[in-house]
Amino acid sequence: MVKTMLVTGADRGVGLALAAEWLKDGNRVFAGQYADSDGLQELQKEYGEQLTVFPLDVASEASVNQALELVESRTNKLDVLINNAAILGDIRNTILGELQYEEMLSVFNVNALGSLRVSQTFTPLLLASDSKLIANISSEAGSITDCWRDAWYAYCMSKAAVNMQSKLIHNGLKPHGGRVLVIHPGWVKTHMQGKLDEAAELTPEQSATGITKVIHSALARDAAEMECEYIDYEGRKLNW
Repeated sequence: MVKTMLVTGADRGVGLALAAEWLKDGNRVFAGQYADSDGLQELQKEYGEQLTVFPLDVASEASVNQALELVESRTNKLDVLINNAAILGDIRNTILGELQYEEMLSVFNVNALGSLRVSQTFTPLLLASDSKLIANISSEAGSITDCWRDAWYAYCMSKAAVNMQSKLIHNGLKPHGGRVLVIHPGWVKTHMQGKLDEAAELTPEQSATGITKVIHSALARDAAEMECEYIDYEGRKLNW
């Protein structure tokens, strides 16, 4: 069945690959774009009205509200919301170094509050659908149990906040038939560190294919029986 979905951070990397994956399957995609994207332009040429590209800064309440107005003008429901937009921040300094607190606030505003901002704003459209599914792209870096790093403060702490936020949203939406997945996309060849991470294990396309399978598997289940799940792109459970 054709789905209507929205993905944030769709300019490149996993977000762009997710948009492409869902379009390929015949779905209608709303793609939030923060930076210039040749990839989205190519998808627009290929899929036409099946894809709607719009500017979206998840760190801005005004931008998110403008996005809602645009999406509402073109659809009366959203089946799936994928919160993918994120930034990395400093990954070098430890407690013995010089921590960048202003930068940490920016990372929190995008990663933790940004996805919350989008989810809360688009909840009415989600509740109008039969699927009612939010997929928050988090990270294994958000696991407190399995934390091994001594740096990455902004990213790890913001992703741990995403995990808690996801559980809170799930608890709020479950009585209405909604559900939330928290998904680690794997170690992906992306530009999050300012240059392409060539050492990573997965291409964005491989990650997106796995994430899409995980979401479709969840959509086939009874939402009333689902808990908020913290899993990777292959559906393997992670420790909170």
